[in-house]
Amino acid sequence: MDYLPRIVDAELAELLEASGAVLIEGPKACGKTATAMRVAASKILLDVDDNARRMIDIDPAVVLEGDTPRLIDEWQLEPAIWNHVRRAVDRRSRPGQFILTGSAVPADDTTRHTGAGRFTRLRMRPLSLYEAEHSSGEISLRRLLDSEGQRAQRSDLSIPAVAELVCTGGWPGNAGKPLGPALRMNRGYLDEIRRVDVSSVSEKRRDPIKVARLLQSLARNVATPVAMTKLARDVGRDGDSLKADTVAEYLEALERLMLVEDQPAWSPHLRSRTTLRVTPVRHFADPSLAAAALRATPARLTADPEFLGLLFEAMVIRDLRIYAQAADARVFHYREKEGLEVDAIVEAADGRWAAFEIKLSGRRVAEGAKNLNRLARRMEGSDHDKPSALAVIVPNGYGHVGMQDVGVIPIGALGP
Repeated sequence: MDYLPRIVDAELAELLEASGAVLIEGPKACGKTATAMRVAASKILLDVDDNARRMIDIDPAVVLEGDTPRLIDEWQLEPAIWNHVRRAVDRRSRPGQFILTGSAVPADDTTRHTGAGRFTRLRMRPLSLYEAEHSSGEISLRRLLDSEGQRAQRSDLSIPAVAELVCTGGWPGNAGKPLGPALRMNRGYLDEIRRVDVSSVSEKRRDPIKVARLLQSLARNVATPVAMTKLARDVGRDGDSLKADTVAEYLEALERLMLVEDQPAWSPHLRSRTTLRVTPVRHFADPSLAAAALRATPARLTADPEFLGLLFEAMVIRDLRIYAQAADARVFHYREKEGLEVDAIVEAADGRWAAFEIKLSGRRVAEGAKNLNRLARRMEGSDHDKPSALAVIVPNGYGHVGMQDVGVIPIGALGP
């Protein structure tokens, strides 16, 4: 399969010019190795090279020898290599020496505290719609943060097509694959996670059945701020009670595998007495994992527009995170105890911000615009003041931002 260019390609090249080593982190199968191998001059693949893993114990310097940048793939399988890479970076005193990739954070995290000044971390996620060539990218998030008005030609992404994109997900291995095999691959992926991977990153064995229940509960509550107590009730059903602390440990394992990525609350300093909700919104790294956990198909999702709407929101948040990272920005949610909610706030490092509502139906654009205008009024006189852009993101239609108070962006036109 031909390589699909990634938005992080440019970021990786930039980091290699500035840092001795770059650590690419992301869930399994999101494309880390393929991306790293395009710029690596030599490589060691620790998941398949048993001899190299043995050599790390005997003479790690041998493993580090090779043309640079040298790729060390799945470094977490031999965490001791971390300190040897750090020392090599110090000794060579040149940028671009190593690329490490990892699909899990080692259970013993102490090896990672010595990386300051030597390692730069680069988060990688599954393909966005723009990278998968399902979006024209006519409306740029970076330009939205610069307050630039933009237009886009009509996008004709249908609701059944949205459901199929949600179910297949942004996994490079699914690109061009028929729907049936893609669904089976995603379910098999989760099955391996619950049977093997969660225990491998924990300090003790985890019950695969309870892991499956947790995945299903997270899937049912995707794109919502579901409380830990509710997750605990779901996991410990049928009279098998489970403590919230135990569920938190299971969640931590999923976070170590980078399969879940919560959306934090935005907390601007308001002069009003507005009380904000700070519970994070739950998300998988890719909405296809929620569909796979519930064995959902595009047809079933199309028949359940309410749930499909949550998964559409999850897909948009995935894409916004990818585009925001390229613009040195982060994605938050906004919720007040008084009732105002906004699905996504993208805030740049310098304080510029844009707000988005995400709606599956164009008939709800007015509702989303009302919430965005209320938020803009809340920010007047605060430390964040005027937004760079306000827009409602929908599946299809024409795109326009900056030509009126609140814009409309079809997901098939959004890009970096």
